[in-house]
Amino acid sequence: MKVRIVMGSKSDEHVARKAEDMLDRLGIDHEKVVASAHRTPEKVKEIAGDDADVFIAIAGLAAALPGSIAAHTVKPVIGVPVSGKVNMDAILSIVQMPPGIPVAAVGLDRGDNAALLAAEILAITDEGVKKKLEEYRREMREKYV
Repeated sequence: MKVRIVMGSKSDEHVARKAEDMLDRLGIDHEKVVASAHRTPEKVKEIAGDDADVFIAIAGLAAALPGSIAAHTVKPVIGVPVSGKVNMDAILSIVQMPPGIPVAAVGLDRGDNAALLAAEILAITDEGVKKKLEEYRREMREKYV
């Protein structure tokens, strides 16, 4: 499995769906699970040790999930803050990681951009993913320019 999508709660499904749709479009193997940094920390640790190449961690409020996964792996973690009543808390929880434990960040609810960033990481060593990304970019240019 290439990409593991981890939602902090079931309520993050609408954001995870964006990531899944993009990964499906690019033909990238993925799986989605729910694990809370605060409610199920042992499950988060277990997930971080699995065979994924890249993690997409989706969380709102305190948004500790991306950092919790990053603390248990040296593989790339992309944090997606979920919009809600306290957007800045979610954003800052992801972008203000301490030295030595980085987490990439995309915009509020941008599961699609997280999937594209995961694809770009995979494309470094996967020529098939690289070609699909190039085709996607070509389609974007034709659609918007």
